[in-house]
Amino acid sequence: MVELGKFNELEVLRQVDFGFYLDNGEEGILLPGKYAPEGLKPGDLINVFVYRDSEDRIIATTLKPAATVGGFAYLKVVDTSGSGAFLDWGIEKDLLVPFNEQRKKMELGRKYVVAIYVDELTNRIVGSAKIDKHLQQKNIYLEDGDPADIIIYEVTDLGFKAIVNNRYQGLLYKNEVFEKLFIGDKLKAWVKKVREDSKIDLSLEKSGLEKIDTDSEKLLKILKSHNGYLPLTDNSSPEEIKETAGMSKKAFKKAIGKLYKGKIIKLEEKGISIISESLAKKQ
Repeated sequence: MVELGKFNELEVLRQVDFGFYLDNGEEGILLPGKYAPEGLKPGDLINVFVYRDSEDRIIATTLKPAATVGGFAYLKVVDTSGSGAFLDWGIEKDLLVPFNEQRKKMELGRKYVVAIYVDELTNRIVGSAKIDKHLQQKNIYLEDGDPADIIIYEVTDLGFKAIVNNRYQGLLYKNEVFEKLFIGDKLKAWVKKVREDSKIDLSLEKSGLEKIDTDSEKLLKILKSHNGYLPLTDNSSPEEIKETAGMSKKAFKKAIGKLYKGKIIKLEEKGISIISESLAKKQ
């Protein structure tokens, strides 16, 4: 069975002047000739994305959309009409986001994170900016400390709401983020806690000993880029540490502790410096 809005591996049935028909168990799906690879012939198998064209016909393409049905993407509005907004998602037909699936009226030229799904009433592929309702709210198959791929989709007073592993809802707390984040950013994160309400608290830093190692490596690279010296100590303010080292004061103290114990740095009155070049090169 052919899945609409997904990639399908289909057999070439026959060639015509304007392309190839692919086997869907019925009359066939057209792959226009401009999307067919050179040398394609009847009997070959080809991986294609299946969607409905502007005339509502099911059609195939070898172009790759920004995301498939069930996924999420950060897309630009290229047109608007009485039906809604049209977003460029990488194939010939733009993706429609109907007005009732917009959180606020979409503007031409701006980009938005949208969910891609098949509308049950029309059987057409459409987009939705109402992300929360497309995220799984139960059966969270993640544990504390697990790595995750995230997409930032909303900024709140608490922090940054994120799509987790293309499926769940997560949150990065503002007071735990030490870099600039923007809607649409795709990042690697770690699960801090799966809450009872099935929401996920996230962190951009690993926890425990593994995080300490990562912070130590980061701090050492910064030291090397500053000729082996940083004017930071345990008494430096959290703001100074964040601006110079890009980490929390707590993480900074643990990192210098590890480097100090490894006899890689020395603690001076007004800063820290590398004392063992040979050990530093191994880090």
